[in-house]
Amino acid sequence: MPFDLALTNARLVTCTTEDLAPSAPSFVGIQGGHITAVGPMSEFASAAPVEDCAGRLLTPGLIDCHTHLVYAGDRAREFEQRLQGTTYEDIARAGGGIVATVRATRAASEEELFGQTAARARRLMAEGVTTVEIKSGYGLDVDNELKQLRVARRIGQALGIDVRTTCLAAHALPPEFTGRADDYIDRVCSTILPAVLRAGLADAVDAFCERIGFTPEQTARVFAAAAKLGLPVKLHAEQLSDQGGAQLAARHGALSCDHLEYVSAEGVGAMAQAGTIAVLLPGAFYFLRETKLPPVELLRKLRVPIAISTDSNPGSSPTTSLLLMLNLACTLFRLTPSEAFLGITRHAARALGLKDTHGTIEVGKVADMALWDADSAASLCYQIGAPPPVAVFKRGVRRSTSPT
Repeated sequence: MPFDLALTNARLVTCTTEDLAPSAPSFVGIQGGHITAVGPMSEFASAAPVEDCAGRLLTPGLIDCHTHLVYAGDRAREFEQRLQGTTYEDIARAGGGIVATVRATRAASEEELFGQTAARARRLMAEGVTTVEIKSGYGLDVDNELKQLRVARRIGQALGIDVRTTCLAAHALPPEFTGRADDYIDRVCSTILPAVLRAGLADAVDAFCERIGFTPEQTARVFAAAAKLGLPVKLHAEQLSDQGGAQLAARHGALSCDHLEYVSAEGVGAMAQAGTIAVLLPGAFYFLRETKLPPVELLRKLRVPIAISTDSNPGSSPTTSLLLMLNLACTLFRLTPSEAFLGITRHAARALGLKDTHGTIEVGKVADMALWDADSAASLCYQIGAPPPVAVFKRGVRRSTSPT
């Protein structure tokens, strides 16, 4: 079979099943940016260019399925306040939190945002991330939401990483709408979402359904507007309290519900029936010193797939290390290494609506892969911030792993 490239003598972790035991030495044939053959070395016969993996571990490229990478400023002062006992909700109600980042992001030029975001994205890419979701939500008006989403699209084009963009205009109440949350939701539904769709800048719509965010009724209006525009939905749900967001998201066929520390049994059941992915965010759990664990055992029992992500953002998860999230997911949430690794590959792809193209090593999938000096996927979870991959292949082309 003709290949553009063949990766040979690799121990494969394909992520096609729950068993992540590495294979015997195998090859992966690539043509046109897609995987066209996978098999044991005994079956390999091709005159194609070969990259000998020398017995190293070959996995799917990693997928960071929940980030807020496009922003300006930082919230280090709020970090100090929380250490002194002020809660995340108290800071938000006092005009800090998300709204503080909105002020900084609105003031930044598109080029400034691009430069800052590119640096963060490169750090993710250096750890083997080949696909990333990037949300807006720090603009909260038409011009600045579009600005954020344009930067996110440019990141994909300039850096050679697949970027899925999500419009999170219903993230917080902008200062100019203080006391008028319903009016702002009207603006989101009638003006911001249609403008984003016309510009072709969003792959999905998200909302923050929470006591310091928006009510279930307001969130439902956003989801109804997204449906009319043909955009799938996701939801920040039950991070700080149980608002019934998981049930709401399930009714709207959401791709994912994210956070879920306070989700109820009814919410998990609704997600199971709807096929909605649970995205757990151990970085935010750790950084906010949360004590309420997401119901991992119930998610397992009802067979709700679990994805893991950085939630990279300036206020509650200022990290660009998906490998660190592997360890935190295991140590804090007690996920098994297999569950955690599937959470940044196969299940992360499902959370972005990419299950048919990304997240596993099998024929027909995009040829995104990472090569590791590691014995197993478990060893990548065991280390607190595992060493980066020795090589990354993006659509079958070897990519630099330098973070600069």
